[in-house]
Amino acid sequence: MRPTETPAPGFWVHDLDPVAFRFPEGWPLAGVHWYGLAYAAAFLLAGWMMARWRRAGLAPLKDAAEDSALMSALMVGVVLGGRVGHVVLYARDEFLADPAMLFRVWQGGMAFHGGLIGAALGALWFARSRKVPFLAVGDLVCALAPAGLLLGRLANFVNAELIGRPTDLPWAVVFPLPGGLWSPPCHPSQLYEAALEGAVLLAWMLARYPRRLAPGRLSGEFLLGYAAFRSLAETVRLPEDGYILGLTAGQFWCLPMALLGAGLLLRARAAAAHPSSR
Repeated sequence: MRPTETPAPGFWVHDLDPVAFRFPEGWPLAGVHWYGLAYAAAFLLAGWMMARWRRAGLAPLKDAAEDSALMSALMVGVVLGGRVGHVVLYARDEFLADPAMLFRVWQGGMAFHGGLIGAALGALWFARSRKVPFLAVGDLVCALAPAGLLLGRLANFVNAELIGRPTDLPWAVVFPLPGGLWSPPCHPSQLYEAALEGAVLLAWMLARYPRRLAPGRLSGEFLLGYAAFRSLAETVRLPEDGYILGLTAGQFWCLPMALLGAGLLLRARAAAAHPSSR
């Protein structure tokens, strides 16, 4: 990709401000970023959906206190896991040059695979502390996750990060680059991922979660669905950290997700075939 000093004519030029609103001079923070608002909205939406399902008798939660406990565990797990995962998987050199970047979450940079591990650990802690089946909690978390993915990918687009490969398609976007330069027209891959990993996967989860499925089945469907959609989107997205065995880093780290998802589906199928063994 060759940056240019002036935007290519005939394509939409990305000029969105990543800061939703700014504070007066002298305040500790310069302003509130759309990225942070996206995460806050995602957690609020997930909390609302969780409470609604619990009241309908569909979620493995007893009361509002358990809603809060699970949401708190997920928030800590997603933020810490996502940020540490971003550093370990994609930003090692940047971290070594400036370790403080780990704490500048508002600037973007959250790895989904790290956030997934963090969320799983949070769900595991909740399941063990409340003596609730882990797979039942996992299915609930996976049903909620695509809403956060949808909002997060939209925030990636506003931040002009995780841009796609150059293209001459009419909906290509010219993104701002460091140093006052501009990208060539590129795929808005963030919007592709918002549509696939977010909207499509969310519609599937919402249609499936209220059904009485074998524990772990929905988690398996989510893991396989995300791995497939992310791998597809990576074909038009600039690789963040080179290639691993001929795959982009994002595609490579989707492989264990897909294997785990397939394993959960096989386990759920076996459990459904022999309900007395559950």
